[in-house]
Amino acid sequence: MTNPVSETIKSTVTGNDVVLFMKGTATMPQCGFSSRVAGVLNYMGVAFKDVDVLADEAIRQGIKDYSDWPTVPQLYVKGEFVGGCDIVTEMTLSGELDTLFEANGVAFDKDAANRIRETNG
Repeated sequence: MTNPVSETIKSTVTGNDVVLFMKGTATMPQCGFSSRVAGVLNYMGVAFKDVDVLADEAIRQGIKDYSDWPTVPQLYVKGEFVGGCDIVTEMTLSGELDTLFEANGVAFDKDAANRIRETNG
């Protein structure tokens, strides 16, 4: 028997190029870690679907079970789990996130990504 929450999550991550499960929304994050990841994506001009885990307790727990990752935010690119705030931050600063986006055909502002690295390098 399939879990309806798991099916909803799967269809969300496979139906959108970039998905961020977060506390709050892209425009109104409700925690610092969610705000940081959404801020990076917004600054880099990445179009992404935000899923507010605070709006649905089943999704809030379900995403942790789905990814086997205990915390939110969680970033997915082309259906694959990328990581949480620390991993996304490290990948942004190392250039790995650029590489991941390029490999998956996700549009982003390379100059903005470089500015993040220059500012935080």
